[in-house]
Amino acid sequence: MKSTLQLIFVIQIIIVVCLGQKYTTRYDNINIDEILSNKRVLNNYVKCILDEGPCTAEGRELRAHIPEALQTNCAKCSDSQKRFVKKGANFLKTKSPIEWSRISRKFDPERKYVAQFNEFLNT
Repeated sequence: MKSTLQLIFVIQIIIVVCLGQKYTTRYDNINIDEILSNKRVLNNYVKCILDEGPCTAEGRELRAHIPEALQTNCAKCSDSQKRFVKKGANFLKTKSPIEWSRISRKFDPERKYVAQFNEFLNT
């Protein structure tokens, strides 16, 4: 009986830890279309990500998670965050390839994750 209770306790801890392994959803209500359709706002986010300008709280949060999201194909992202990342990255790749290249080089200078991340973007 004692070992069964211990096992249940351990399983509960594992579940709590695994469920907690997601990025905050605090900014999931950000409208990516509004950002992408406003050059000034988009450029501010790009400058923030590249450490070339000031950041909003959302921009700092985004920048902080880019390395891990790139390496893990956004494994800790919510569905909303995955849509945000895919839409934003694909927009930059097609409409602002120079900026996309700069961001890509900053966070993946050895080009280790480019192929797998591109696959993620196309799913």
